Amino acid sequence: MSSSSPAPFTHAGAPDQLGAPDRGVPAAWLALLAGPLSFGIAGPSLILPDAARDLGLTLGAVTWIVTAFGWAIAIGTPLMAGLQSHQGVRRALLTCAALVALGAVLVVSVPWLPSLVLGSAAQGLGTAGFTTIAMSLTRSARSMGLVTASLATVGSTAPLIADLAGELLSWQAGLALPALSLLAVPGVLRHRPAGPAPAAPFDPVGAVLLTALVTALVFVPHSWPVAGTAAVAAGGLLALHLRSRRDGFVPASIVRAPVFLLASGLAFLLAATNFGMIYLLPALLAGQAGWTSGQVGAAILWPLMFGGLASYGMIAATAKAPVKAVAGLFPGLAAAGVGLACLSLSPAVLLIAQALTSLAAASGQGAFAARAAAAVPDGARSTAMGQFNLCYLLGAAFGPAIAAALAG
Repeated sequence: MSSSSPAPFTHAGAPDQLGAPDRGVPAAWLALLAGPLSFGIAGPSLILPDAARDLGLTLGAVTWIVTAFGWAIAIGTPLMAGLQSHQGVRRALLTCAALVALGAVLVVSVPWLPSLVLGSAAQGLGTAGFTTIAMSLTRSARSMGLVTASLATVGSTAPLIADLAGELLSWQAGLALPALSLLAVPGVLRHRPAGPAPAAPFDPVGAVLLTALVTALVFVPHSWPVAGTAAVAAGGLLALHLRSRRDGFVPASIVRAPVFLLASGLAFLLAATNFGMIYLLPALLAGQAGWTSGQVGAAILWPLMFGGLASYGMIAATAKAPVKAVAGLFPGLAAAGVGLACLSLSPAVLLIAQALTSLAAASGQGAFAARAAAAVPDGARSTAMGQFNLCYLLGAAFGPAIAAALAG
């Protein structure tokens, strides 16, 4: 794909002309498959105090439930993409479904912290795979937009929905909400594309090195000297391995695709900016307006929902735009949001700032994912989506840590 004109979506799922028939898996099934991942990221925020009280633990101890989910989606994104690439969509779907179901059973039936942590991790692994599969199966800009919009929209409403589930059922039910993605599995299986798995042998060394690198990167914001050193070491070993294994776990066709690297890097920056804003905004609103935590939560919901819902139209509207145009548009929106937040003129201005960064991140995730997929060969599409989503998730992890350092 050239930098001046996006390539059309091919039969394997890269960007196509808007309005072209989508003969693959219906986009609604793909959105349902991917969206519930956001329940595991944002959903526990309001129900963790209840979990701590019932378990007789501190709030800090039960946050391991969320940490386990975040770590699992980070390592699960490339690992499950590799499984799909080497074993095909059906086996990847069924494996992810088994992990999500097991995790849901553990968090619902065993109110014991180790079981809750393991269950959350299993759901994270499975839903990470579901999201990568969903994005790799999209066949148009609109279907990609619907998938990424579902992630953003579910994320904006997840705390309130999980809290409601906790009141009506139990906080354990709130932790099991990612299992709603299982409802999409039959529909995706029924419409999935046929085709044998690629013949390239599995690369266990590459998988282990990438897992080590991702694990180290996840912990960099929390313990940067040790984790940073480990990340550099793992990254160096992985680079050496890739030079001798060009068709391995991270194919050379991905690493050498400039548009893919640009799209992934920008997705990281947009996610870091958006999630950093989400971290900073409650304190800014409480300080300026004197709002309670409930009032702040209700106020923030609307700009986040706006970003998620409006991103669908934004992605469709920019489907034919050159790479250079979207590479300037979405970072520009995010920069405008940060600029408004720095002014801090009023709560209304802060909420507009959050709406801009949310729109930029949600739209950028879909628009850049489509271009990243189009920049690699068809056979590397699922792996490319795994690596792209990994960059976005790492941005979501780094954003709050960077914001906390700046605020401090």
